[in-house]
Amino acid sequence: MEPKKSKKADLENKKGIFFEVGLIIALLVVFAAFEYKNYDKQTIDLKQRAVEDIQEEMIPITEQKVKPPPPPPPKQVTQIKIVEDDVEVDEDIDIDVDADESTEVEEYVPPEEDEEGIDETEIFTVVESMPEYPGGMGALMRYLAENIKYPPLAKESGIQGRVFINFVVEPNGSISNVKVLRGIGGGCDEEAVRVVEKMPKWKPGKQRGKNVRVSYNLPVKFTLQ
Repeated sequence: MEPKKSKKADLENKKGIFFEVGLIIALLVVFAAFEYKNYDKQTIDLKQRAVEDIQEEMIPITEQKVKPPPPPPPKQVTQIKIVEDDVEVDEDIDIDVDADESTEVEEYVPPEEDEEGIDETEIFTVVESMPEYPGGMGALMRYLAENIKYPPLAKESGIQGRVFINFVVEPNGSISNVKVLRGIGGGCDEEAVRVVEKMPKWKPGKQRGKNVRVSYNLPVKFTLQ
């Protein structure tokens, strides 16, 4: 006996529709699988805080050094000298026990002290005011150039150089004690002494405002032209 099938229950004619629907669903699943992204899980601990270590800027402190006050002046100690009864004092001092504000008092004048004298015979090397040739050093050089006569022996032998002369300028400005400290010979030493001895009076040297004897060294140059 042949089974009877109704046309409504026959699914053969809908096979194509089901196939297309299945194919669409399969494509959607594949597309969804490609679009799916998997993210790594990150655990955030809110209790931990990042502390940034910021170094504070150190501002240098300028120390102002205050100068200490000057030390107090030393106390003046009055020394009392005890004089025995039998010792004579320089001056007698009268003390008026009945003196009052209206009593006139004579002004005390201290005795003048003699300054230490200067030995007039002493010869100084350095003084407060050194002796000086009248007109200065330029005038002294002109005097030597105009008055020195070159010795013939020194000229023939070709001797030249400096003769160092030492002399003393007296308190009145005159020249004394002329001597040769270092010579060159050939008659130059004697000529230098001759010219120095004939020099005019100098301006004398002074020590504490008083004219004194001063030792002076003078180089005299001999040069062949």
